Amino acid sequence: MLERVGEPLSIRDLKLDPPGPGEVLVRVGAAGLCHSDLSVIDGSRARPLPMALGHEIAGEVVTVGPGVDTLAVGDHVVAAFVPACGACPPCRQGRPALCEPGAAANGTGTLLCGERRLHDGDGPVHHHLGVSGFADHAVLSARSLVRIDADLPWEIAALFGCAVLTGVGAVVNAASVRPGQSVAIFGLGGVGLAALIGAVAAGAWPILAIDRVPAKLDLALELGATHALSAELAEADVVEAVRSVVDGGVDHALETVGSAAVLAQAYGATRRGGCTTTVGLPPPDAQLTIPAVTLTAEERRLQGSYLGSCVPSRDIPRFVGLYRAGRLPVERLLSHRLGLDDLNAGFARLARGEAVRQVVML
Repeated sequence: MLERVGEPLSIRDLKLDPPGPGEVLVRVGAAGLCHSDLSVIDGSRARPLPMALGHEIAGEVVTVGPGVDTLAVGDHVVAAFVPACGACPPCRQGRPALCEPGAAANGTGTLLCGERRLHDGDGPVHHHLGVSGFADHAVLSARSLVRIDADLPWEIAALFGCAVLTGVGAVVNAASVRPGQSVAIFGLGGVGLAALIGAVAAGAWPILAIDRVPAKLDLALELGATHALSAELAEADVVEAVRSVVDGGVDHALETVGSAAVLAQAYGATRRGGCTTTVGLPPPDAQLTIPAVTLTAEERRLQGSYLGSCVPSRDIPRFVGLYRAGRLPVERLLSHRLGLDDLNAGFARLARGEAVRQVVML
């Protein structure tokens, strides 16, 4: 649990209420460490505290609350970090990642119903993105959960709820990368490398991987990148390095770092008529400056993608299918297996850029 910004996470025994209407109690099997958790810990993304963190999980349904008919006890599930109400305008338009009640609940630290099921001796504890999965059990809205095959290992299954949805989804849903199109991926964390394997599966060529960490560049080449470029270069030099590989710039550039400066690089490396897609979450006060005329005169597109612009109930099963077919080597994203006692060390490692995806086994 995080009690104050900048402090280490503490392991606490909390009271967990039973699931209410439309909710489910899940025994957590595995939970991934993500920059979205780290941004709450270091204060770059303000959230109400105290908060139980963890939003990338897989687990088993233990109890179903009143009115739940989509899941049953014993089902294995993956959580998506936006609970979709199914009734607001974005949900009706097939864009559940933009669910308005889900976004409101995530911002205030509640479940979709507007309530909190976690408590300690001093009062309620806020939920993180409707999940709070760094725990042995969690109560979630059934609308946060997608059933998966029971034989999928927990540590692999968990990655489909955030890293894979966000990275692969940005490639196939938001950018709609087609075979033979060139792609540059800025940032090779869990989401960036998921985008990379998504680009490989989509038939992109060439695929350029950009990062500061040599080991991640090496892994990117092993996963199918055709070129690995160091982000240690000056900003203009990174753009020029991309353009030296693909004359005029790439068809698609994806930014996964959460940095306005890196997003500017990605935009600069995109060709005329190309598309720049960002999935990173920069600090709320970060500003981006680009040559406005290029949007019109060069027919450029600049777009965001949240949750990979996915429909989790549709995309998680199809991405799992691609994994089983050997088209998405999701297991290669898993760099560390941890226990709960290792959480703070794991987040320190993540902050230093020394991990891809770390998973707490519960």
